[in-house]
Amino acid sequence: MKEFDKLLDIAKRKAIFDETSTWSNGAETYLAEIKSEVDEVIEELPKSRQCYLEDELGDVLWDYLNILTALEKEIGIDTKAVLARACRKYEERVSGIETGNKWSDIKEKQKIDLAVEHNSK
Repeated sequence: MKEFDKLLDIAKRKAIFDETSTWSNGAETYLAEIKSEVDEVIEELPKSRQCYLEDELGDVLWDYLNILTALEKEIGIDTKAVLARACRKYEERVSGIETGNKWSDIKEKQKIDLAVEHNSK
């Protein structure tokens, strides 16, 4: 999706500004903000105002991308690896339930696989 890549690029530009800003405390700042934005989404749901809801959901996405960008700098996570891992994880889960497996069984297997991956490094 072009828009996703564009928004991620804007978040990376913002990260450059954040380096010289006194208000930002890196990922911690955006982790606190995402909690607040999720609450705003919850508040907006019963109001049936689609444009406001879309705006709040965009804020959640914005803060998430800023968390990824900050953690990339702070601890070296790879944003592309996060997205690839999420695609594999949920493709496996959705494909599994489509073929009659239980979500909880797939999730449990994935937890075991993740522990094996972690222990092999």
